[in-house]
Amino acid sequence: VQLQASGGGLVQAGGSLRLSCVGSGPTNRGYGFGWFRQAPGKEREFVAGVTRSGGTPVYTDSVKGRFTMSRDNAKSTVYLQMNDLEPEDTAVYYCAAKYGIILSSLRDSTSYDYWGQGTQVTVSS
Repeated sequence: VQLQASGGGLVQAGGSLRLSCVGSGPTNRGYGFGWFRQAPGKEREFVAGVTRSGGTPVYTDSVKGRFTMSRDNAKSTVYLQMNDLEPEDTAVYYCAAKYGIILSSLRDSTSYDYWGQGTQVTVSS
């Protein structure tokens, strides 16, 4: 399984971006996905995740109501729609995948087997 993340960029506060993560290989309905981010000098943190096709995404508190995670199995792609962006959202965003990941493990980066290369999101004030 290989993951390719894209869609990052520079945006003003209040703006929007949509990140995409395309999976190659057997990224079928049994795979769960996560989005993580890492800001300079900080640890990688969980942003959003979903356990399987049709599962309800979960979010970290700081992005609830602003970010929406979705998946398109036909395209082997997961998305992270980010609205009302804040300077604090500036980070490198990574997607990750693991077959059969359970809800309680979604927020733990060590639970994932596959990672994309990351895409930079910069929000200016």
